[in-house]
Formats: sequence, C-alpha cells, structure tokens
Amino acid sequence: MTGNGGDGSVPGQRDTTALDLRRGTPVRDVPAPSPAPAAAVPTPGGHETTAIDRGQVPPPPAAAVPAPPRGVEQHLDEILSAVPLPDPIELAVLDAQGLLCAEEVVSQRALPAFDQAALDGYAVRALDVEGATPAEPARLSVVGETVAGLSGPSSIGPGMAHAVAAGAMLPAGADVVVPGVWTDGGTVEVAVHAGPEPGSYVRRAGDDVAPGTTAVQVGTPIGPAQISLLAAVGRDRVQVRPRPRVAVLSAGSELVEISTDPGPGQVVDVNSYALAAAARDAGAEAYRWGILPAERRRLSEVLESQLLRSDLLLIAGTLATEGDLVQEVLAELGPMQFSQVTMHPGPVQAFGRLGRDSVPVICVPGEPVAALVAFEVFVRPAIRVMLGKRQLFRRTVQAIAAEQLLSPLGYRQYLHGQVMRHPDGGYVVEPLGDGGEAMLARMARANCLIVVDEDVTEVAAGGLVTVMPLLLGG
Repeated sequence: MTGNGGDGSVPGQRDTTALDLRRGTPVRDVPAPSPAPAAAVPTPGGHETTAIDRGQVPPPPAAAVPAPPRGVEQHLDEILSAVPLPDPIELAVLDAQGLLCAEEVVSQRALPAFDQAALDGYAVRALDVEGATPAEPARLSVVGETVAGLSGPSSIGPGMAHAVAAGAMLPAGADVVVPGVWTDGGTVEVAVHAGPEPGSYVRRAGDDVAPGTTAVQVGTPIGPAQISLLAAVGRDRVQVRPRPRVAVLSAGSELVEISTDPGPGQVVDVNSYALAAAARDAGAEAYRWGILPAERRRLSEVLESQLLRSDLLLIAGTLATEGDLVQEVLAELGPMQFSQVTMHPGPVQAFGRLGRDSVPVICVPGEPVAALVAFEVFVRPAIRVMLGKRQLFRRTVQAIAAEQLLSPLGYRQYLHGQVMRHPDGGYVVEPLGDGGEAMLARMARANCLIVVDEDVTEVAAGGLVTVMPLLLGG
C-alpha cells in the first residue's frame, strides 16, 4: 500500500505552487529524486540478498492554497440571495406602524360616505350667487344650520341658504359652499359677496375612496396617514411584513458583562448591545442574548435554541482561528463559510444557513468599530430584505474631503467622519481618525461613513469621495 495518487506517482513529483501560511510566501514543490537501485546486503550466513526497496519517502504535502479574498459585493450578494422573506402576519393597525402592508386593502365603504361641506360657510345653489360682488351682493334666506355629526336630511330651494360647518352633511339641492368670510355672516338673511364655481368647497360621496377600490396597496409603508385611511375604511387589523427576529450574540473568552470590572486582558461586551440597537434601528425585533458560553455542550444548546426562535442570528467575535470552539459548533449545525473580504476594517466575515430551518447566520468581527461597519454593509441590507423593503441601502452623497485620505490598495475602506453642508452648496466631510485606529468615542461623534473604493489609495484634500450618512432609522 502506498501514499501515492491514483496513478502511482509520488505527490512530491507534481509541479505546484502553494502559499506558506506562516510566512505568506509562495513555495514550489520540488520533484523527488529518483530512487536509488537496490543494494546487496550480506546476511550472517554469507549469502547476499537484495534489500527491499521501500521507495523514496515523499516530502510533506505543501500547505493548501488559501481561498482568494472575496469582494464586498460578492459576500453581500450571497447574504441577500439567501435571507428569507418571512410570511405575512396580521396585526392591529397601531402595531403595524413602520411595517409594509402585505395585502391589497379594498374599501367596502365610500369616503366620504355622504356629500359634505369642506369648510365653514353657507350651502347654496351656484345659480343663486352667480355674479355676486361686494357692491351688489346676492341676498339669500337662511333656512337652517347643520354641524358635523348625526343629522337628518335637509334641503334648500331657490333663494335659500343653509349654514354648514366643515364636515357637515350638505343639504339636498345645494351644489356649492360659500366660505363664511365671503359673506356678512347673517343668521336670518345672508349677503354673499362672491359666487364660487359649482362644486367648490364640496366633498362628494366617494370622491376620496369609492367602494370596491384599493385604499392601501401591497408594499406601502404604514405610517400615520395610512393608519388614518385604514381606520376610515373600517379596518382595525391589517396584514403586514413582520419585523424579523434577530438574536445578537457575542463570542470571546475575553468578554465580561458590563456590570463586571474587567481584569487584565478582559474587555466589556459592547457588541451585543451595539448590534442589537443597530438591528432595532434597521427595523428588526432584536434581542440580546449576550456572551456565548465556553463549554461545548452548553454552547451547542444555546445556538440551537436561538436558531429555533430567530429569523436571523448575528454573532460578533474573532472566530477565524483553527480549533475555535464556536466555529466548530457552528460547523456541526450546518455549512458555515468564513472568508477574507476586501474591506477595512474587519476583513474576516462569515455567513451560513444553519439548523433544520436553514436560518441565516452572519458573523462579524469582534472589534466593536469593525462590527458596526460590517453591520452597515452586510446586516442592515439583509434585515431590510426580510422587511420587504425596496430601498435596501442608505442613500449616499458626494462630498469634498476636508483633508487627505489614505486607503490600502485592493481594500474598500470605511472611515467614520462628520459630513456637513458647504456654504457654497454641496457637502464637505472631515474624517475622524485615520482609519487605523478603532476608537469608540470617535465613532460616537461620527454622522457618516466615508467610502474609499478598492482601486483608490489616496484622496487629496479637496477631492470628491462617497459618503454614507448614518441617519437613525434612515
């Protein structure tokens, strides 16, 4: 039995190039020397025997060539194409605020339900006030008054007027409402100083929404105006795209809770708080689980339980080393791919679909600044896909760089900065730090991310850069 390939050749005889992971330098396999001929070995009895040729011992196999770094778009596309769109749910209209309507809401009522006055004034016949002027007003008899609310039917004839309040039922025979300010406000007889066109200041039944027509369309964001319309057509519940349930977990033996004073080498777990807040701002129903346990069985139980109750798992931590327990347990739950992504900060990213329901799991770096940058680039768009949003990404603007920007070649750089309007128009942006420092206080002062493309290594002061404003809820 040999350790050769299927063709009987020695692995060392293949001419391949590999990467020495320890040094980062390419190494080339060297062909193995030809085996020496068998030598005659004397035996104790004086007879010569031929030694068995065991073959040349092959050199150790070269290290596997690591996968090339992935582009930001490639990693993002993989995530967006895999995240599911949760099934619609029915909610009370107030609970549906901020979500997308998932049904075509057809009104069974007319809005308004009856002909009504659009403002306070007098309901009259347009023919009776035609040509009226302050010098020669039209004088009409006031035969009644109607205010908004339950009222019986009424009517007017030629030369009559009916005082009405905004929203009040229009009397039969009237085809226009004269604003009160165009009259002398009389209670028995009114002098009309101007005659509006027929139909002016009148809301006809069904003018807003006719029975059988769509009041709210699928995909409409439900805000105060939509809630008003839903209530008007008699809907107290509506089907919507639900907020995705996002569980946020932190991995790392160095982590402690915020209530604990960290010892030497320990750091407070800020990622689970920051990422849960970011997920809520993006529209998710996010909850913080906290620091993952270090014991394998307990860790597996936690991850499995979170997969059962969540639509998306978000894990922050440095998980790219061999033998990492979290990485091993994740691999037991399904295919999880860790990749080098051409971005800075935080090039190590991971994505997979785990558990019986193939729940999306996104891993972001453990460094807090890099974790929030990765959230903006990968996680926030995924949450918006699950919400059914059409606009997945924050809007960007072009801004003038207030100072020189440097960026590593081949990596998309994300710098925190402050963007403001330029007095002469447009925007100007000032970076906070040089991108090599991960400072939470600087990030807290930032209102934007400056994006420098992979093929750009320097932006001169005064040059244009792409800026992504970080608006809350935007």
